[in-house]
Amino acid sequence: MKSIAIIGASGYTGAQITSLIDADVNLNIQGLYVSENSLDKGKALSSLYPIYSHISLSLSPLSQEAKELIVDEADAVVLATDHAVSLHLAAWFYQQGLAVFDLSGAYRFTDKAQYPQWYGFEHDYPEVLSKAVYGLAEWNSAEIADSKMIAVPGCYPTASLTALKPLSPMLTSTLPVINAVSGVTGAGRKAHLHTSFCEVSLTPYGVLGHRHQPEIATQLGQEVIFTPHLGNFKRGILATITVQLTAGTTEEDIKQAYSFYDDAPLITVKHNQFPKVDDVVNTPNCHLGWKFDPKTGYLVVASAIDNLMKGAASQAHQCIKIHFKY
Repeated sequence: MKSIAIIGASGYTGAQITSLIDADVNLNIQGLYVSENSLDKGKALSSLYPIYSHISLSLSPLSQEAKELIVDEADAVVLATDHAVSLHLAAWFYQQGLAVFDLSGAYRFTDKAQYPQWYGFEHDYPEVLSKAVYGLAEWNSAEIADSKMIAVPGCYPTASLTALKPLSPMLTSTLPVINAVSGVTGAGRKAHLHTSFCEVSLTPYGVLGHRHQPEIATQLGQEVIFTPHLGNFKRGILATITVQLTAGTTEEDIKQAYSFYDDAPLITVKHNQFPKVDDVVNTPNCHLGWKFDPKTGYLVVASAIDNLMKGAASQAHQCIKIHFKY
């Protein structure tokens, strides 16, 4: 049985992966941690999330003593922390020999020059960064198994790349257009005016400048146009993607491309039938639906995931299972 420490357990994603690890008979929770100045330290997780009343663990402050205890007792650490926090914690725990599953963006780019532009900091750990593997579970399982530094993808990139990567050999130079809508849990648990119930209305944000755009482009190997939207629902993502395919592509070619997922139990692909968010909320699944117009060569594919599950916690859980080979 592998022992896992969860840092940032008070947030939506941290609480979600705590529940998944608690239910996994092959894993044990070493401890739940929050920052030393968090108002949630000392509280039971169930007091923040009554839905997890079966988990009788409290949130401990991440002191130096706590970090050293994690190194002594845990096999791996999950970081559900801010990018700038994960930057340092991930490197420290990795250097102590633990497997690190980082849900922030601090290790998703292999090029350190990307970080000042998209995350606002210089990357101080190029040696650790060079060992990081992008944790898109269905595509990088061999690398995830071999690496102790796993950068779990963002929720929008997971939805988008799951839809697009099988099509990569058929894409033209015309940029794929991704329009995606996320529930407000994607903005985190901290209160903000623009995510309060009375203020949320369907709207685009981060237009032509969202940090997930270069993440998608890097992993796809092609630039994209990505426009995220905030929706007035709690959780889930629906990405509707329009792509031009190479001349002569047929529906059979597309079906063959998506047959990559025939042995992927969490991915469901349907032709001429499109998913909705409610199909996947509270599950680790991704549902894809596509339709092709052979006259124009354009394909529309929709991808639905739960942003806190396949877009974060359950994908990290997948990576843990792949890494520890069970």
